[in-house]
Amino acid sequence: MQSELIAPRQQIRVIALGLIRHKQRLFVSEGYDEVKQQFFYRALGGGVEFGESSLDALQREFREEIQAELTNIRYLGCLENLFVFNGKPGHEIVQIYGCDFVDEAFYQQEQFSFVEPEDPQGQIQIARWVEVQQFHTGALRLVPEACLQYLNAQG
Repeated sequence: MQSELIAPRQQIRVIALGLIRHKQRLFVSEGYDEVKQQFFYRALGGGVEFGESSLDALQREFREEIQAELTNIRYLGCLENLFVFNGKPGHEIVQIYGCDFVDEAFYQQEQFSFVEPEDPQGQIQIARWVEVQQFHTGALRLVPEACLQYLNAQG
């Protein structure tokens, strides 16, 4: 009981991510770790709420973040992600989906700005198309890194 008062209890977060590939590009959001002073990229998606399926969470997150509808949604697999972000440990169970945008206009625009609905500071986030090869060569960092396996499986 005493240890609970000293340190906040760590939680395992369940998230759903959508890998949207168009030709040789992947649709990702850009993040920055201030402690490591490194940029990283992650497929869009977010947390699964209690009582919500990961598929429903995926669709809700795309609607909330960039007002996009998804089609051709297919379950690719699940992975466990242990990481450190801004100096704090994180632990996620990640449901990975392959999908496409319903609106073809999303494939034409290079970059999108959005605000995470849960972000109290309302910080502007960037999502963009990135050449998949940049992740394979290590020029850019995709997180979780195991997502590269699913990209390879998609072709």
